[in-house]
Amino acid sequence: MRIEFHRIFKKKYKKIPLKIRRQFDNRLLFFEKDRFNPLLKNHPLTGDRKGQYSINITGDWRAVYFLQDKNTVIFLDIDIHSNLYK
Repeated sequence: MRIEFHRIFKKKYKKIPLKIRRQFDNRLLFFEKDRFNPLLKNHPLTGDRKGQYSINITGDWRAVYFLQDKNTVIFLDIDIHSNLYK
């Protein structure tokens, strides 16, 4: 599986606390092995974000991605729950 990062994701990633960046990097290792690992709490989104998925980074932090094709995942956004789902 190829993993890419949208420019918005990259911009936000640089600004988030180091602790959260490390936690995301750790979760990404799980994601690469099995994107449905229970630790990730991976689930499809609805409404304006239909077709996208969310994984848990910490209790409140989430990363949002979509499947470009069967072999490519693009991470779109990373933020706290309330900012992602307004």
